[in-house]
Amino acid sequence: MKHSNVLRAGLCAAVFSLATLPALADKDVIVATVNGEKIMRSDVEAAHGKLPAQYQQVPFDQIFPALLDNVINTKLAAAAAREAMLNETKEYKDELVSFQERLLGAMMMQQAVEKGITDARIKSRYDDMIKQMGDQSEVHARHILVKTEDEAVAVIKDIAGGADFAETAKKKSTGPSGPNGGDLGFFGKGQMVPEFEKAAFALKRGEVTKKPVKTQFGWHVIKVEDKRSQQPPAYKEMEGQIRQQMMQEAGAVYAEELRKGAKIQRFNLDGTPVK
Repeated sequence: MKHSNVLRAGLCAAVFSLATLPALADKDVIVATVNGEKIMRSDVEAAHGKLPAQYQQVPFDQIFPALLDNVINTKLAAAAAREAMLNETKEYKDELVSFQERLLGAMMMQQAVEKGITDARIKSRYDDMIKQMGDQSEVHARHILVKTEDEAVAVIKDIAGGADFAETAKKKSTGPSGPNGGDLGFFGKGQMVPEFEKAAFALKRGEVTKKPVKTQFGWHVIKVEDKRSQQPPAYKEMEGQIRQQMMQEAGAVYAEELRKGAKIQRFNLDGTPVK
């Protein structure tokens, strides 16, 4: 199976430093050797787990040849670097120290954060979020807006006598939705002025207000076409997002705790102390 140069180039940057990873499973098998040095399947699987999200979505069996090529290339390049004594240079040693600092810091932060992130706490956060979402019911309504109560009463009589609501709205409504038959689409609580909302949510499907409804805009005659209840997102859909949010929050708290016990002095770009 052929793989594009673009894919190989993208993978190379992601796995260049993953050439010598330990075997992770008892069922591990050798997938290649480089000058007698073994490359295990687990090495390639570990490299796959370190890829950017868009590459991790590619099935492992499809991306395996390109990943293996990159692990091989990395081993060959690392061997060449040792022959050239790059591992003895100051640049290498400085970068190695920097990498160790970043790795240790990241591992400590992850260990500290993950201790408090339990499935039970994630579920509790989800339950609280659902409660805060409140009533998710919506209504699909039409309305006819007129200037006076008498006009609204006359409209109600016309509708009760068999006049089509949408056609009447096109002829008599002064609101911007009039040309569209007074159609307001679906809306939830808090999206309309209180008087209008209360009247609309009190109606049943197909029902028209028996009395005009007054708001700051004028007098309304309202018809509810439909009602629905929006289902909140399922726990499985939100679990990953909630976990990530809680980890970020816990990480910020842990970092603040570390700072409390440290003596920190900051300097400006020119090296002068920050006042």
